[in-house]
Amino acid sequence: MYKFKGKEYPCCASLTMGVIGGKWKTVILYHLIDGTLRYNELRKEMPTVTERTLSLQLKTLEEDGIIKRKVYTSKPPLKVEYSLTDLGKTLIPVIQSIANWGVFVVEEKEESIV
Repeated sequence: MYKFKGKEYPCCASLTMGVIGGKWKTVILYHLIDGTLRYNELRKEMPTVTERTLSLQLKTLEEDGIIKRKVYTSKPPLKVEYSLTDLGKTLIPVIQSIANWGVFVVEEKEESIV
């Protein structure tokens, strides 16, 4: 049994998928690989995600210590930025591999049509 942030997982793969699984978490992490983004910048990168879903996924990733949220309150309007934590940065090779596989599948499909 593996434990992480108060949750138990039957194996290491299930722990990983528990942290980054789902439709949007991996996409969020992919867009944060190159650096810090504001909430609206993330929304533009993922136009089909609802605001509620994006907010919930960001909150979960923050609670799991994968991303950090920095709020600037010195002058209006309120500014919020998201970036990968050191723990989150350890996921970059995993996220990049997932993205590379997606590119591979698309390229293979195009070749099989020709």
